[in-house]
Amino acid sequence: MFTGQVMGSLPNCDHNKHDEVEDDDRLFRDGRRRIDFILAWSNELGKKRQQTFKSRAVFETNLIEEGLQLEYTVTKNRISYVKIHAPYKVLKRYADILKLRLPIKAVNHLCLIRHAADSYLIPLDWYLIQNKKGPKDMLVKLKHKLLKPFQYNKKKLPSITRSYTCPYSSNKEYLFDIPEKPEHLFNSATRSWIVDYILRRKYFADTTENSFACGINKMVSDKIYTAAYPLHEGDWQGPDENPRKILFDCWASWRNCFKLQPIDHIRVYFGETIALYFAWLGFYTSMLIPATVVGFAVFVFSLYSMATDSTSKELCNPAYNITMCPLCDGRCGYWKLSSACLRANISRIFDNGSTVFFAVFMSLWGTFFLEFWKREQATIQYKWDLTSFVEEEQPPRPEYLSRLENCDTMRVNPVTGMTEPYLPFWRMRFPRYFTSYSIMLLMTVFALSVFVAVIAYKVVLFTTLSLLTDSVTSVSSVQLFKDNASLLTTVMTAVVNLIVILILNFFYGYLAFWLTDWEYLRTQSEYDNSITLKLFVFQFINCFSSIYYIAFFKGQFIGRPGRYRTIFGNRLEECDPAGCLIELCIQLAIIMVGRQLIQNNLQETVLPKMIKFIKMKMRRQTQEQKLAAEPWEKDYLLEPAREMSLFYEYLEMVMQFGFLTIFCAAFPLGPVFALMNNIVEIRVDANKFVTQLQRPVAVKSASIGVWYSVLYAISRIAIITN
Repeated sequence: MFTGQVMGSLPNCDHNKHDEVEDDDRLFRDGRRRIDFILAWSNELGKKRQQTFKSRAVFETNLIEEGLQLEYTVTKNRISYVKIHAPYKVLKRYADILKLRLPIKAVNHLCLIRHAADSYLIPLDWYLIQNKKGPKDMLVKLKHKLLKPFQYNKKKLPSITRSYTCPYSSNKEYLFDIPEKPEHLFNSATRSWIVDYILRRKYFADTTENSFACGINKMVSDKIYTAAYPLHEGDWQGPDENPRKILFDCWASWRNCFKLQPIDHIRVYFGETIALYFAWLGFYTSMLIPATVVGFAVFVFSLYSMATDSTSKELCNPAYNITMCPLCDGRCGYWKLSSACLRANISRIFDNGSTVFFAVFMSLWGTFFLEFWKREQATIQYKWDLTSFVEEEQPPRPEYLSRLENCDTMRVNPVTGMTEPYLPFWRMRFPRYFTSYSIMLLMTVFALSVFVAVIAYKVVLFTTLSLLTDSVTSVSSVQLFKDNASLLTTVMTAVVNLIVILILNFFYGYLAFWLTDWEYLRTQSEYDNSITLKLFVFQFINCFSSIYYIAFFKGQFIGRPGRYRTIFGNRLEECDPAGCLIELCIQLAIIMVGRQLIQNNLQETVLPKMIKFIKMKMRRQTQEQKLAAEPWEKDYLLEPAREMSLFYEYLEMVMQFGFLTIFCAAFPLGPVFALMNNIVEIRVDANKFVTQLQRPVAVKSASIGVWYSVLYAISRIAIITN
């Protein structure tokens, strides 16, 4: 009669003691009803003021008819607010409609099933409970002992009670574990999610047949409201304990860099989508530990074996007196092979038998990482009641409706029953897709052309360094530049290439969004998948074209002495006498580490603080600063949590995964730098979500989405490349 699953409690059934403490400044004026959502609008709309007032009135009337309760804070200043409260009856009705899984009353035989499920999920811990002796007992104790220094504060963030949950049904409410205060059955994240569900489906026009006048996202897009957001749970800087401050103290603070993440509590506060990102990032970072150990061991072994390498010894022995042909046409002279001794010794660090082993290891590591993540994700899905999760039918994007407001062809959506604009495929969509991907191909050619220009710059720079004369500087300096012209050229070109990559990535981002907007994609998931493909292809070609060139093409088509191949009168680029691997290592290290330093330390850490400082300085001269007294006013001043907030975070980590796996043999220390970067990245992102962004709506998702397919493709490319 009644089916269910044994799971960890959901956001909507977590009885978090902090959620039960009502904060007076996050309640209606009566001091009883909590604020679940905030809508803000501007009083400075000029000619559109009357129309926006009418749209808001219709929309808010529809919200009241749905059962939501509103309270207004109208100010004489620039911004006014609508505070929304969802009564228990509304929450219960939508829990029934959406079939939210809620905890049912404890039954003895169900508790046994729960313990059995625990034994399946965590067999070592289950064995510890059942059997106090044996090898597994020792392994469990060892595991807890090793992880104890890395545990977060369990007193402030205790383990969330596991409970048996089932889809809610109002006809069987007597079976569910309803607390003494029924409104505490739904925590703040679930309350705001239900309110957001209602807001996205209410009309702000007199007619309900037109999809153009539907949803809060469309209203924010049309500037009818300036913002729509749920409230944060308290002040992260205040003296009082609240969920937000506890998350900051036990997770987002820099002193927790080496602590495990409270993923279940992140999910309770931010929802499944954001919690899954941090779970994936934490899992990826932990998987980097064995790669770091092996990579560092390979590097140490390479340093140890460098002194015994016979090839380097022969090349460095001046007794052989091997004279080489000029490296450039014109005034370049003959040179001694022994002058490449330093570069040969450095090259041996990355070009030996151990790096071959490391390449095989990292190819297998990439595959194991994806397989282990699938298991971890399945465990999370089971634990969070996501095994049977199906994404709801998505409404049209507000931008899609805005662009097609004057569309002549309309059609009724058979699923939603809404009248929506219809674009014929061959007449409207195909030309746009064809043009969009043609521009992508053109930009790919442009990226390769820029790379060719960098190669030309490198050839000119190398020739200039090789032709230095004594009149330029001292004799010893000239000889130093000449002997290491190849190494200096490689480093300087790699830095220039990094700058070009960062500049092109910036413009590619705008171009990718413009092309995706131009394609008229109907739903947000279609839009996300399209922008993911474009940006990944752009950045992959931009970052890896130079690396692939050095690894596979450089020095392969130069010709021979007397018959060198040329382009525009210049000889093709050659590898260093010590080989191309040292150049590949330098290029990979500068691009990978440089991107991480600039994006983490500058773009995600320093730049937001500078922008916040400038905004605060500007606000001191306005009346807006005076507004920031109430919690909804403080949250309004934060950056909006956009739907694409996690997109660039995933993209950054996916590109890092590519650097680690595709050309790992050239840079064994790559996992070391990636591990250090990710330890910082977790806290940077956590700090951003807790302190700098408005609280996002808790969105459900059962996986990391299209990013798993991208990671899978990279792992296959890595196997072929290595």
